[in-house]
Amino acid sequence: MLTPNPARGEVVVTLAGAPRRLCLTLGALARIEAALNLADWSQLPDRIATLTAAELSAILAALLDGGGEAPEIAARATVPEAAGALAAALAACA
Repeated sequence: MLTPNPARGEVVVTLAGAPRRLCLTLGALARIEAALNLADWSQLPDRIATLTAAELSAILAALLDGGGEAPEIAARATVPEAAGALAAALAACA
């Protein structure tokens, strides 16, 4: 079983049938900013409310990579899994 490091903002969620570590690192933030074409981070809440499936997958890939997991796993996650994982990762950083 994976153990998350809460001091680092890590969370472990089940994606594609296995536990996966997610982390919102600076690199993940940069990838998310680019994927969503954000001018600044104040736009993030509105953009999250209108994500496409491709954008959700790109965000999940960035969070997986930040947690040391293979970003390709994002493509195998269901939409409910991906949405739940994104919510858990954001809550871990709050």
